[in-house]
Amino acid sequence: MIQASTPRLRAYSAGQLEQIPQLAGIGHEQRFEMRVVASVLPFRVNDYVCRELIDWDRVPEDPIFQLVFPQRGMLAAEEFERMAALHRRGAERGEIDALAREIRAGLNPHPAGQQALNVPVFDGDRLTGLQHKYRETVLFFPSQGQTCHSFCTFCFRWAQFIGDRELKFAERDATRLHAYLADHREVSDVLVTGGDPMVMRTKVLRGYLEALLAPEFDHVRTIRIGSKALTFWPQRFVSDEDADDLAALFERLVRGGKHVAFMAHLEHWRELETDVAVRAVRRLRDCGVAIRSQAPVLRHVNDCADTWARTWREQVQLGIVPYYMFVERDTGARGYFELPLARAHEIYRDAIKQVSGLARTARGPSMSCGPGKVEIQGVAEVAGEEVFVLRFIQARDPAWTNRPFFAKFDPRATWFDELVPAFGEREFFFESQLREIETVGVRRSEPARGHAHARSH
Repeated sequence: MIQASTPRLRAYSAGQLEQIPQLAGIGHEQRFEMRVVASVLPFRVNDYVCRELIDWDRVPEDPIFQLVFPQRGMLAAEEFERMAALHRRGAERGEIDALAREIRAGLNPHPAGQQALNVPVFDGDRLTGLQHKYRETVLFFPSQGQTCHSFCTFCFRWAQFIGDRELKFAERDATRLHAYLADHREVSDVLVTGGDPMVMRTKVLRGYLEALLAPEFDHVRTIRIGSKALTFWPQRFVSDEDADDLAALFERLVRGGKHVAFMAHLEHWRELETDVAVRAVRRLRDCGVAIRSQAPVLRHVNDCADTWARTWREQVQLGIVPYYMFVERDTGARGYFELPLARAHEIYRDAIKQVSGLARTARGPSMSCGPGKVEIQGVAEVAGEEVFVLRFIQARDPAWTNRPFFAKFDPRATWFDELVPAFGEREFFFESQLREIETVGVRRSEPARGHAHARSH
């Protein structure tokens, strides 16, 4: 039951940096740098993260501090200096916002065409809160879930949080989601994402999900929820005023035959050290919810094999299934966090060999790019050439899945579009088919019943 004394979320945005008690011990220049960067990239942190997860004696090197607080290196040097100059001379808000928009435009706000080309068309209407990139899976972005309890500084969806309607994609109308799913029986998985859907009240979330128990949605077997709340506001599951209602909703979905998968974003073992986080994990598991973990490998946060090994071991101990190690996306503050692909694979290899088979469910390092999720399986010498060995974990055409292919080894490459085919080939095996798919839509297992094909990228 809900505790008599229920902690309430207190969040701080960019304009409230100076109100964060723990920053009193940070030097004036570093706080100024935070304000400059927060003029461009979104910032939000809550008091639980500040109080329970950050070791302030290790700031600025502390990994959770790096995960939530702006750092000077998150902007290119020239861009930082231009914005800093405006702040130093007390420029008007409009001038600061104009420069921020200019800088953001160069940060690849929607990598892999995630805004425009993944959006399906249904009955001639563009569904701006849905993405249908893979045949079996639809991503749904409820408009009420377009924020987070705290923002991560690396987030590839940072463009959702800067207040620019042109860059935002979200859906308020549950009936449009339900109509699309009823017509697309190839879809088995619905992933509710954002933002963070766990910022929504339970009654709002129920309006989207309970309808999926109806017989016309029997093809929807899995409901996934992508969230950081498990460790950035675990009170959502144990002591918030509608935490019991949330548990009851999950239990009803499970009893109704749905597999409910909580896709937890967990970058560091420190996030799971608090009692309330452990209680939140147990509460979800008691409801019949499966918890899977995913995170990118990031400089300054978790670019160490020992950190990943410990994180995976502690997750398994709590009943969380390690799922993905991602490569940092080619957007936002990528220059601050990214690692060469060769180094990312080295970290994965050296971490996975430290853990038992139960933690070796983690796949990666994986890049979510235009043609699909590409996994780096290793570096090898083939026919006298050093190559990256790659495969699709997920692909625009399911026939590509698990098919090995090769890219010329490049020790500096940090993303898939920097790789070229090995052995002098002009293009990768899938590229001609990808061009066809981009003009037709998602490869489907069956035709739509009288409606336009889902268009995606």
